[in-house]
Amino acid sequence: MIGLVRLQSIEQVFNDAFLLQVFVGIEQAASKWGFHVLLKHLDHEKTDGYSQLITENHVDGIILSGPLQNDPELIQLHKEGVPIILLGQMANTNIPFVDVNAEFGSKMAVDHLISCGHKRIAMITNAKMEYSSAQQRKSGYLKAIKNAKIKVDESLIKEGDFTPASGYEAMKDLLSLPPYPTAVFVASDVVAIGAIQAIKQAGLRIPQDIEIIGFDDVPMAEFYDPPLSTVRLPAFDLGRLAGDQLIKMILGNDTDLPGVLLETELILRESTSTRN
Repeated sequence: MIGLVRLQSIEQVFNDAFLLQVFVGIEQAASKWGFHVLLKHLDHEKTDGYSQLITENHVDGIILSGPLQNDPELIQLHKEGVPIILLGQMANTNIPFVDVNAEFGSKMAVDHLISCGHKRIAMITNAKMEYSSAQQRKSGYLKAIKNAKIKVDESLIKEGDFTPASGYEAMKDLLSLPPYPTAVFVASDVVAIGAIQAIKQAGLRIPQDIEIIGFDDVPMAEFYDPPLSTVRLPAFDLGRLAGDQLIKMILGNDTDLPGVLLETELILRESTSTRN
C-alpha cells in the first residue's frame, strides 16, 4: 500500500484539481506492481500522523505532496528507513523528491507580465509561506521583479491558502491599494478563480484593466472567463515518477535515489495581453 499524503484541509484537498492528475499518475505506477494507493489528509500540527498512518493502514511507503519546510516526524521516519518520496522539496534534508522547477516557472510568468509593459505587478501565493512550494514560487516572482529593476513592494504580495476564497480576499485587499496593481501573478489556478471573481465584482475588465496569470494549468483553466494564462506543470508525470521511485525503494531496488526536477511551460490565453 502506498500512502499519498496531503497536509491541507479536506476542503483544500478537494479543491485541488492538480492533485487529481497527480493521483492518476501514481495509481498507474502502483498498478503495474500490484500496489494500491491510499489518499490521506493529515493535520500538520499532529505529531504522530505519519506513524499512525503507517501502522493503521499497513502503508509500505509515503508520497507527501506539498511538504512543509520543517517536518521533524517525517525527517525522523526517513532516517529510520521508511520509504518516502516528496512531491516538492524540503530544505536541508536528503529525502528523495520529484518536483517541478517552480521558481523558474514563476519567473517565466512574471517575465511575461513585465514584457507586456507592467511595472506594478502583484502576487498572490498558492499557500502560506510555511510550505516550500509557496517559497519557491515567491522566489521566482521576486527574481523577475528584481531583474527588471522594479522596486519590490511587499504590499503587493498577499497569501493565498489553496482555495478560491483565499484568492478572492487577497485580490480584494490588492484592489484597495492606491493605486491597485495593473497585473497579478496568482501562484495557483484554483486560487486565481477567486481573484478573477473579485476583479469582476469591482467592475474591472480582464485583461484590459488588470492582467492575470496563474500556475498549474488545471484542466478547467482554459474554460475560465476569460481563459486563464498560466504555467503548465506535468502533473501526471510527477505522479507516475513519484510512484515508480517509491516502489523501487519499497522493493529495495534503489535506496539512494536523487531528486528529479521536471520543466514547466508557459501557456498564454486571454487573461493576459500580447507582448509590447
